Amino acid sequence: MSEPTRTAEADLAHWRTWVGRTEQRSDRIHGAALDALAATLDRDDPPAHAGDAVPPLAHWLFFLAAARQSELGADGHPRRGGFLPPIALPRRMWAGGRLTFQHALQVGDEVVRTSRIAAVDAKSGRSGRLAFVTVRHEIADSRGPAITEEHDIVYRDPPQPGAATVPATAPTDEAFSRRIVPDPVLLFRYSALTFNGHRIHYDQSYATEVEGYPGLVVHGPLIATLLVDLLRRERPAAVLRRFAFTARSPLFDGQPFDVCGRFDGDEHTAVLWARNPEGTLAMQASAELA
Repeated sequence: MSEPTRTAEADLAHWRTWVGRTEQRSDRIHGAALDALAATLDRDDPPAHAGDAVPPLAHWLFFLAAARQSELGADGHPRRGGFLPPIALPRRMWAGGRLTFQHALQVGDEVVRTSRIAAVDAKSGRSGRLAFVTVRHEIADSRGPAITEEHDIVYRDPPQPGAATVPATAPTDEAFSRRIVPDPVLLFRYSALTFNGHRIHYDQSYATEVEGYPGLVVHGPLIATLLVDLLRRERPAAVLRRFAFTARSPLFDGQPFDVCGRFDGDEHTAVLWARNPEGTLAMQASAELA
């Protein structure tokens, strides 16, 4: 067995000791954050009041890790090795997730999120080493369990010369869509709303010179939120029960993209996706409505 292989296996074995680790956070749902999100999404919703339902995926504005400035790594995230395993691969992305909504949270609710490291895996390929962490979140309010979520995080090496993959082509059979122009202000506002210090979303020189991207990277959860927002605009009264999404290729500031959707066979199942200007699939998703 080669030394790099032994090292990779030892790393994975160490990272897997984090499986089963848990943490719990509490928060109160306040309307100011929801109003700011609505403004960021360019919606004309009335101000949120006590008792109003929280829109799907807006729970990502809460339970935020307020790490001290001295505890941040070079990428702007909290240093690794606390709740998340100490994976040293430099690129970190929100790769996807699966959510089930039992009932809507409400403005004014006291809520608790219990998180557990569910799985850790790794592999090597043409693009270098990859590591995957799945975190399971259970969110409850005074009425009981409200949201169950599995959150996939991917860590990877910097881009390797000659390792480019052929991106998947996005569908073009949408029944409804919306054009999004992701300028730096949009990315900054969403970073601020989610207290996300990851520099790839607002620091142009870091994103291009350190992590090798062609521009600022659009947040994966922002793209997912825009897909759900598209569905909300198409079916304002619908209740979302399940949502799953997978990031397929990154989107960058200054490059308009389309969020698209259609219903799949009935009015309760929607297929959603984000498409970049070249027609490449950036994110695919599915939604189940009550």
